[in-house]
Amino acid sequence: MVEGESLVEERRGRRQVLLDIVAEDRLALGIDLGGSRTRCVLVDLTGSPLASIEQSTPVDLPAVDLARWIAGLARHSAGERWAAVRAVGIGLPGAVSENPRTVSNAPNLPQIEDPAFLRTCVEAVGRPLVVDNDANDALLGEQRFGAAAGHASAAMVTLGAGLGVGLAVDGRVVRGRRGLVGEFGQLPFGPGGERLETRVTGPAIAARGHEAGIDLDDPAALFRPGVSARAAVIRRDFDDALVTALAAVAVACDPDTIVLGGGIAKSLRDDLPMYQERLTATLHVAPTLVHTALGDFAGAAGAAVGALHVAYGELDIPDGEPRRPARGRLPHAPGARRDAVVLLAGHGGHFPTGSDSHVPLRSVRSQAPPTATRPAARAAPAAPERRRQETHCPARR
Repeated sequence: MVEGESLVEERRGRRQVLLDIVAEDRLALGIDLGGSRTRCVLVDLTGSPLASIEQSTPVDLPAVDLARWIAGLARHSAGERWAAVRAVGIGLPGAVSENPRTVSNAPNLPQIEDPAFLRTCVEAVGRPLVVDNDANDALLGEQRFGAAAGHASAAMVTLGAGLGVGLAVDGRVVRGRRGLVGEFGQLPFGPGGERLETRVTGPAIAARGHEAGIDLDDPAALFRPGVSARAAVIRRDFDDALVTALAAVAVACDPDTIVLGGGIAKSLRDDLPMYQERLTATLHVAPTLVHTALGDFAGAAGAAVGALHVAYGELDIPDGEPRRPARGRLPHAPGARRDAVVLLAGHGGHFPTGSDSHVPLRSVRSQAPPTATRPAARAAPAAPERRRQETHCPARR
């Protein structure tokens, strides 16, 4: 990183300078550990994606072995660039407490509640580790790259093997002292006081289908047209529970928008207007419901953003990340379907969703952001296989 000329500005505070960053000299890795699938994203210092990988989660492994598997997956994702990885972020399907660092409320992967899991992760990964709830990471990814970009107050609701919620107020993700903020699945619902999570998750739908004598092992079947009368009863309960969860999220942090993601949310895209109408009827003034822009890779993207802040700290870059990341593209996995690619809104990167596929790393030469001004002394093109990113940042003292 080279510190260039100062920028004269009328506003108060630290003067700004141009920083010429060799983006691929320092990398960050984000991992989203799910109850069925695990996804990784490797990014450079500007947040541009370089590679991704998706594999089935070995849910039967004990805590220590699962942690070692994650470490191996991290190295496999980075390949020959592992030495350049400065930090790793991991999103977990449970409540994460920082002091002391523990995991709780993880019914889909109970072994990660074992203290040996995080301890082994730290030892086996061998890099600074940023650990958070997976819904918090998904929200961070959507705020940085996707459907919640430009919204300082937003929420993320993930519907899959569990019910996850991430909340952000005034640009900061709210976690709580014990990491319990957003655990809306624990709220009682209905006359029997059952938890919300027993109505809106994949396992809950399958269990209720079994009780009713119908096959709902594939939760998507519940949302197809022309379901049976017994399935329609389960669907009505699902809709009521989801609206209750959305209303609880809305009154908890008054977000501008609520992003819906996760496996079940894929079946709800066409029903968003209906949920919006019901939510507005309940609250009168309701946040806007939107579908995820990053799809299955929202959590991994957000975990990568968390890891990036560690890399920025090493460079003594204050106040978060550089403005306007360079454009980058993540190559398609071999055999991946073209329609299974999610565009990072306003960013130019792509996250493929091919199963168990590894995307080779590649270097990408890119132009400086449109608003950046390149001094004549540094007008020569960057060296091959290296990308330079010019950005405005307050000067260090």
